[in-house]
Amino acid sequence: MNMDILITKFKELYYASPQEAFFAPGRINLIGEHTDYNGGHVFPCAITYGTYALVKKREDQTIRMYSINFPHRGLIEFDLTSLDYTQQHNWANYPKGMIRYIVESGYEVTSGFELLIYGNIPNGAGLSSSASLEMLTGVMLNGLFDLNIPRLDLIKLGKRVENEFIGVNSGIMDQFAIGMGVRDAGILLDCQTLSYEYAPIQLEGYKILIMNTNKRRELADSKYNERRSECEEALVQLQQKLPIEALGQLSEKEFDENQFLISNEVVRKRAKHAVYENRRTIKALRELRAGNLEAFGQLMNDSHRSLRDDYEVTGKELDSLVETAWKQSGVIGARMTGAGFGGCAIAIVANDEVDCFIANVGAVYRELIGYDADFYVASIGDGAKEIAMTEAM
Repeated sequence: MNMDILITKFKELYYASPQEAFFAPGRINLIGEHTDYNGGHVFPCAITYGTYALVKKREDQTIRMYSINFPHRGLIEFDLTSLDYTQQHNWANYPKGMIRYIVESGYEVTSGFELLIYGNIPNGAGLSSSASLEMLTGVMLNGLFDLNIPRLDLIKLGKRVENEFIGVNSGIMDQFAIGMGVRDAGILLDCQTLSYEYAPIQLEGYKILIMNTNKRRELADSKYNERRSECEEALVQLQQKLPIEALGQLSEKEFDENQFLISNEVVRKRAKHAVYENRRTIKALRELRAGNLEAFGQLMNDSHRSLRDDYEVTGKELDSLVETAWKQSGVIGARMTGAGFGGCAIAIVANDEVDCFIANVGAVYRELIGYDADFYVASIGDGAKEIAMTEAM
């Protein structure tokens, strides 16, 4: 898909040329999984796959949206005065929620508009296509109506859409990474305070490979809530002795010395992951700043083992990909990324081994699981932004 095709499609739908174009990336989390709701750090980056929007203002209050990814949903139409969640509007509820909360925040969206959406993030892969759509809508409204909404406010509104409008109890990492991404850098984000710093990711001679299990994450929501409550239980028991507000405040040593306070062995393992994984993110920043990619790769591997053994959110598909990846030559590190139970894993692979890696890991995966995984070479890109109508995709 290129920009010319999108412009042609826009003209077919709306009998006019688009005024402006916008892009919001997907994201991967390099390390720091299930730490966000435990008051810890995450280490995401924006990628060059993402969601594109072409848009044109209307003279009235009507909003019309069409997604090339969901053609069977057709043209979705609603009014600026009617911004409630509507089940049959499906994917359009994400942009609709952003419009609603931006208007409720006092910003003037003075007219309706016509919108064409196209995304090249694989659906259901856990690369955050929903947050991409939310942040895309935010930067689009900002640009189209000169709203001057501070970027952090847009990020918080995107999280609010996810939590309150859609009803998914997720943290702020996805919107933050997509809103604040910088090319060739990861972001160490403290989810408790929203303080953050960038870390250069110099991958000379290496590529980041995204490995999609092609297993939809059906279990993810129920198990996510279960893990969350297990960590809350651990926190309450540790608070009998320790003056902490979140598991992310503990060092490994403090946890090891006080883990006896947690009576249930399974709950203790969950808390151990949250504490140790948070510390891995801080070590990751240090190693990347020192240019030590190998040490960073080891931290990725340790992260996956912890997610597999202590947090138990990987499953056969993700373990098959990652454990096979570890055996390939030229691999610095590999781990699952996202909530788990399907979705994606990532690996850092030497440039000249990429083709071999994909062939070998793909063959083993098909043999073990019975269907194919998909592989994508990812680059670390900028956050959500306006783009030129001539920009390459």
